[in-house]
Amino acid sequence: MTEEEYFEKAKLIWQNYVPKSGQSEFVQGELLRAIEKLRDEAHRNGNINFNEKCHGILIGFVREKLSDEKIFDEKTIEIINEDLNRLSIEEQPYTWDDIFDRICDRIVDWNIFYGNEIKHENNTELNC
Repeated sequence: MTEEEYFEKAKLIWQNYVPKSGQSEFVQGELLRAIEKLRDEAHRNGNINFNEKCHGILIGFVREKLSDEKIFDEKTIEIINEDLNRLSIEEQPYTWDDIFDRICDRIVDWNIFYGNEIKHENNTELNC
């Protein structure tokens, strides 16, 4: 897929599966909400509000879903994990878009593989 096609598909996921507030009912919506919440915190707030009950849980959720060997090869999973490790450094907010965009592309790949409307169970520990 081209960059533009990835962007358009991500936009459709956002419009259809990410609620105005709270967790998504669907995994693909929650994945996209999670990475955009992490991007917003780093870019807008410099990670000043970064905490384990929110951002840590979101990173763990994205890592769990995108470490799927049915979809991604070993090298891709390694890159995903390196990217998420970088986003996990609270004291060093990552303010470029490349990592966030790369993760968004992998979310689109996840969605293409599994299809739409995969139910997401709310995480009661998530505080954001």
